[in-house]
Amino acid sequence: MLDEETKRRLIQTGRAFMKGRRDDDPYEAEFVSDQEQRLPQPPLVKAAMRGQDARTALPMDFEHLEKKDDLVALIRERHSSRVFTGEALTLLQLSFLLWATQGVKDIRGRAYATLRTVPCGGARHEFETYLLIRSVEGLAAGAYHYLPMEHALEFLGPVEQIEEKISSSLCGQRWAAKASVVFYWSMVSYRAEWRYGIYAHRVALIDAGHVGQNLYLACTGLGLGTCGIGAFSHELCSSLFDLDGEEEYMVYTAPVGTVSEKDAPKEKAFYKFVEDQGL
Repeated sequence: MLDEETKRRLIQTGRAFMKGRRDDDPYEAEFVSDQEQRLPQPPLVKAAMRGQDARTALPMDFEHLEKKDDLVALIRERHSSRVFTGEALTLLQLSFLLWATQGVKDIRGRAYATLRTVPCGGARHEFETYLLIRSVEGLAAGAYHYLPMEHALEFLGPVEQIEEKISSSLCGQRWAAKASVVFYWSMVSYRAEWRYGIYAHRVALIDAGHVGQNLYLACTGLGLGTCGIGAFSHELCSSLFDLDGEEEYMVYTAPVGTVSEKDAPKEKAFYKFVEDQGL
């Protein structure tokens, strides 16, 4: 167990990180970003990892989706769900969730920046979206990578014992294995570091919150459930999606699935169990 002095020092380190730029930062006066040095800008998105044959264009006729449009109701009804019915999502539902969380609305200048459906510090949009799909109509189960410029999915390959892999990747949270799909967001660090350097990582935490909230609201609008998760195995996630774990690494995850009002008592029982166990 850590002694009190060590705990205090670690807490102070965390607080200093969250404060970001500070007048008393000894590095502040010396820091010059790669952007200010006019070094080449990194690519706006990660290149496709597989060939053209592995891609599935996603539909965008969102007007055909059954969804709630009352903003006040969406904000009021948004909540975390940990009990899923296990039914399949439609491809249009998944397409809407991907667009709502990382969809490209416009490209500025000569591919200088993307404007997306979520805000992001400096429009760097440092995240890549990966999926473990268990049950989505028209898609084989397995691992996928989202291509936001094309609004398409590329199939990375099948995943054996996918429910077990979902649970293991989320540090043994077995309830998530009933999700229809699990979103995994990685950070490609240099996209943000090019502009913000040593201050990029605090900004990324804020950016991740924007993405997660859009997923919650989009799921609420479609009558689906989700739950943001920060506990995951970096090693297993990197292996599942061919990440190097250094220049690109996982930062956030969220299972999404179909839910039923009949399962409300199960949700309450789950939260009571968590509370009783002090988890």
